[in-house]
Amino acid sequence: MQEALIDKVSDSDLGALVKEDRVHTSLYNDEHIFKLEMEKIFGRTWVWVAHESEVPNPGDFVTTHVGLQPAIVVRDKRGTVHVHLNRCRHRAATVCEARKGNAKGFVCPYHGWSYAQDGSMLGVPLPKGYSSDFDKADYALVSLRVESYAGLIFATFNDEAPSLDEFLGRAKPWIDLFMKQGGGYPVGTSGEHKFRFPGNWKIQLENTTDAYHFPIVHKSFLNSLDAQAEELFSFLDGDGFVEDLGNGHSVMVMIPELVDLEENLDAPIPERFKELAEELAADYSDEEVRRIVRAVGGSGFNLNLFPNLACSMAFFRVLRPVSVEETEIRHIAITMDGGPEAANRKRLRLHEHFQGPMGFGSPDDAEAWERVQRGSKAGPDMWIMLNRGTDGDGNGPGGVNRGDVSAETGMRAAYDMWKRMMTA
Repeated sequence: MQEALIDKVSDSDLGALVKEDRVHTSLYNDEHIFKLEMEKIFGRTWVWVAHESEVPNPGDFVTTHVGLQPAIVVRDKRGTVHVHLNRCRHRAATVCEARKGNAKGFVCPYHGWSYAQDGSMLGVPLPKGYSSDFDKADYALVSLRVESYAGLIFATFNDEAPSLDEFLGRAKPWIDLFMKQGGGYPVGTSGEHKFRFPGNWKIQLENTTDAYHFPIVHKSFLNSLDAQAEELFSFLDGDGFVEDLGNGHSVMVMIPELVDLEENLDAPIPERFKELAEELAADYSDEEVRRIVRAVGGSGFNLNLFPNLACSMAFFRVLRPVSVEETEIRHIAITMDGGPEAANRKRLRLHEHFQGPMGFGSPDDAEAWERVQRGSKAGPDMWIMLNRGTDGDGNGPGGVNRGDVSAETGMRAAYDMWKRMMTA
């Protein structure tokens, strides 16, 4: 099946669909290309599957997907995290339907084949029905290669893929900066908001590195803020930037003074956080209060990790391709694991304000994404333009691609990686 698909569209055909400043509309709505993406991208590179705080104890698990394939992320009794395909080796039934939980192992509900946390087979009912050479070692759950960095767990089907360290490369220092929003506590996940939109997954991939749309699409959000916060989020005329970090990753710095949350802690506390600071002052030192309050507001940048994770100011945004014209989005709230209840409460209220189901951000973004998908049906031979800020390509520090905060540098970075993987 895989060879047949690859034969139908040649590498040169695929490569011609991505130019330096534009991509062809067919990347949004061609079923054939979508199937190839699942094979050549999601089947071969590192895909984010969970945060370590979601599986802190032996037996803890969450179910997820790697591309289109259902999977289980589970920590075994020795503390090792495994990622298994969620499929019984007998007749293919899923062995776990819960979103998350704690289990000693997994049992197929169809015929009772059972598996340990590490994926090894424990047993089958009525074993005398099988031939004498039946070996349980041949029927373990299919496991993926797993590595993690700073609490982010990734998995890949590809044993030949470079190490996760190499894949993340210049994105790692930005991940370290992002995790400072723990305010001195480990970063933890605290619930999520999940929804689908009728559009291709790459429309969402582009969005997290697109500041250009912010004052247009999110005008209602800006109008809901106090004057001080509205000025903070009016960043298009500021000193922010977008930088290509290699391997499809990019960072979009919107508020430079909030890149390192542990710098300049003596700065005045914003008006909207003063009530929280006063509450924390009863139990924490002035330095701790300032560090925690600074962290509550989140980082001043969005980090895009190709192909499916964005570390976006104060939450994780995870995309899952469902079909060529349908994508699932998860917004996972981030809090301080073991941190002050008041700080985490404030953090969740801020998250709900923009990204929650009744917030200002998600509905506005989703409508824009849906309209892009619908509009792409007009003029099927036309191109999607990504030419904003091309004069910054090759002109950043050390010759990297870097444009101002409204540049489409991050999108070009992602599509450059798309082209490399699809034509490899």
